[in-house]
Amino acid sequence: MSVLSLTTEIESLYPDSDGKPMADNTRQAETMVWLKTNLDNRFADRDDVFVAMDLLWYPVQGHPEIRLALDILIAFGRPKGHRGSYKQWEEGDIVPQVVFEIPSPGNRMLEMPNKFDFCEQYGVDEYYIYNPENFDFSGWVRRPSEDRLRVIDPENAISPLMQIRFDAPGDREWQIYFPDGTSFRSPVEVRRELNNERQARRDAETRAERLAAKLRELGIEPDIL
Repeated sequence: MSVLSLTTEIESLYPDSDGKPMADNTRQAETMVWLKTNLDNRFADRDDVFVAMDLLWYPVQGHPEIRLALDILIAFGRPKGHRGSYKQWEEGDIVPQVVFEIPSPGNRMLEMPNKFDFCEQYGVDEYYIYNPENFDFSGWVRRPSEDRLRVIDPENAISPLMQIRFDAPGDREWQIYFPDGTSFRSPVEVRRELNNERQARRDAETRAERLAAKLRELGIEPDIL
């Protein structure tokens, strides 16, 4: 068997898709994109933090049946870049330490206990579930030297690994804050803020040009002031 044939056969054992859609509705998809975008920004200056969305995780080499599709995963100690799936033995045997799940209405909620058990068994340190339909948020963190995840108080909880703060009052949408206190924003909000900043700079430049012209009318050269 040629090297190419062997590689193709191995890849077929570990497919990059489980055949299921990334999201079942727009609210779920928007929440996943919002999380991914802001987590990318959180670790933009670190080359050793890999953030991915809708990726299959294979924790055990030689057992392609042991796998889980994760909505959002973060692997500290792994380089950024593109993957078709997260094969743990190709990633220095580093477990994705942080997992976010954004369930949709219907059957996906039934999958949550199994997903939790899988992540707890294979070593995830922080596991979070947020339901954008009813604003329900739950989180679990593994304490040092323990083999289980323990539930946390969702009110103003802080992630030990990410150092981001969660605000989940239960009667409105989830809020997450960067270490500096600024909140996670949607791509639309970021674009609007950039546009406002550009417009403010243009307005300031226009005012400065008008003032300079007025000074010249009075015989004053603004460059020497």
